[in-house]
Amino acid sequence: MTGSGPMKRKVEDIDIRDKNSVDQLVSQFGASGVFGAGRVKKAADILEDMINIGARIYLGLAGAMVPGGMRRVISDMIDDGMVHVLVSTGANITHDLMCSLGIPQWRDLRYESDAELRSKGISRIYDSFLDDGAFEEFESRIQPILGKCFESTEKDAIAPSELIHEIGGRLDDQHSIVASACRRDVPIFVPAFTDSILGLQTFFYSQAHSIRLDVLADLKRIIDISYQEGPSGAILVGGGVPKNFILQSKLVAPGAFSRCVQITTDRPEPGGLSGATLEEAVSWGKLEVEAKSITVYGDATIILPIIVASVRERLSSGEPVER
Repeated sequence: MTGSGPMKRKVEDIDIRDKNSVDQLVSQFGASGVFGAGRVKKAADILEDMINIGARIYLGLAGAMVPGGMRRVISDMIDDGMVHVLVSTGANITHDLMCSLGIPQWRDLRYESDAELRSKGISRIYDSFLDDGAFEEFESRIQPILGKCFESTEKDAIAPSELIHEIGGRLDDQHSIVASACRRDVPIFVPAFTDSILGLQTFFYSQAHSIRLDVLADLKRIIDISYQEGPSGAILVGGGVPKNFILQSKLVAPGAFSRCVQITTDRPEPGGLSGATLEEAVSWGKLEVEAKSITVYGDATIILPIIVASVRERLSSGEPVER
């Protein structure tokens, strides 16, 4: 082609014959280069680029990712050095702890209505289920752990991230998000800590013990991290509080995110943050004007494992990626 107009590239057919790895499939997504498939390929490329340039990677985790089976995907990302800062809902951390303590959730449960489930003492998270007894067992198991955590600190107040780190050091579970973060010294921030069963259990503990959580200490900590030198990237799974807590750190610290991947099912039209485009974040100074970024619209329980598996194949040495 000649002329000064934009370069045109042909949309190729996706060829899955004789493709026997995830990255080969994702490569074919790139041959198409359009719609969701093209965006998945671009997301994998951006994540790989984050790692190759030694970016500090922030992972925002909203939605029911642990009940959705994403627990080991995320703990492996931490163990492999793909995550340096984790910001999560309290629910995901609670469910991770429940799994670590041997408290299962269930699937393939037949029922006629949610009223029937309530009569049987069963709580539903879309199509996964928890018995009321699971929360009773969690209380009996987590209360002694909270006691040890608070007893071990000499501070007048402890930040939620410090408490979660203390809990992680007392877990014997190699696939736990909290334990993996503790091993790798990856801070876990839960800005809406009290909006969770773990927060509720901490409240129960406080009724008989003099304790204090310092939530502002965590705000200072993530801002201090954002002041550190070097490039930074973000992987935003869902939106809400975790997404904002990550992005707002760049409102204070110099520089902005140079790379960002967002996976969401929300739309921008209602004006909510969960569906807000990454281009909108540029207007706030949270992302660089020339940032490499992509939003993939779809179910994160499908998209995230594909992206991570593709990148892991590319990093064939198998060694953890250091900052």
